[in-house]
Amino acid sequence: MKRYKWVVLFISILIVTVWLYRGNTIIETTELTIQSDYIPESFDGFRVAQVSDLHNAMFGKDNQKLIDALENVQPDLIAITGDVIDSRRTDVDVAYRFFEAAKSIAPVYYVTGNHEARLDVYPTFQARVEDIGVQVLRNTSIALTKNNETITLTGVDDPLFEQALSEEATMMNQLGRALPEASTYTMLLSHRPEHFSLYEQAGVDLVFSGHAHGGQVRLPFIGGLIAPHQGWLPQYTSGKYESGETTMIVSRGLGNSLFPFRVNNPPELIVVTLTNR
Repeated sequence: MKRYKWVVLFISILIVTVWLYRGNTIIETTELTIQSDYIPESFDGFRVAQVSDLHNAMFGKDNQKLIDALENVQPDLIAITGDVIDSRRTDVDVAYRFFEAAKSIAPVYYVTGNHEARLDVYPTFQARVEDIGVQVLRNTSIALTKNNETITLTGVDDPLFEQALSEEATMMNQLGRALPEASTYTMLLSHRPEHFSLYEQAGVDLVFSGHAHGGQVRLPFIGGLIAPHQGWLPQYTSGKYESGETTMIVSRGLGNSLFPFRVNNPPELIVVTLTNR
């Protein structure tokens, strides 16, 4: 009987170990559709792949599994919403190799996260990333044009880059500097989902965000358990959120930082298809 209990315990531990391993190493691709009458006809069907919170994680050699997943979804644009590196165990070469491979799939646009803000070497890191061919959006906007029709892509820094004001005041200041006066459909890349009300106030149409790591542990019927800068039972952890005319997409991210693993919360690649129909 005692031997039977040990066998059951061993099998139970093995099952949980395999479940946790698979839940932290298999990339789940989430397909979402965003409809708006303001999306120009030329951008109907435009696909954005979102990579967030990689934290130096490796999915196969040189992140080949992640690169394969990106190739399979055939994006028109790859949006990277911060924390591609980790300030606690920084390995810039992992990020460089990922950027080099990703830019061969589609144009890559990148905004900073709180981990980039903590890095003394960030200016050198950014210069190398730009040399690779990635466009870093630091409180600025660019026009994406197809067939003489335009949408706006805006990116803002993590507010930790500017310490003089509160986070909310910093974010509003950054949005004011970054957003154009012209009225076109606007997509915003911003690491922090907890500032959703500010993005709505600024009149953004579609936000791509991350940072919450899906709540790290996801519970049935409850959702994420804890997230940075949101605390316990956070409001914004995964999926689509809508308020007024603004929609926010929050990625569960791919890597881990302080807490080393995820529970019921697999790494996520998000793909958003725009449509005006």
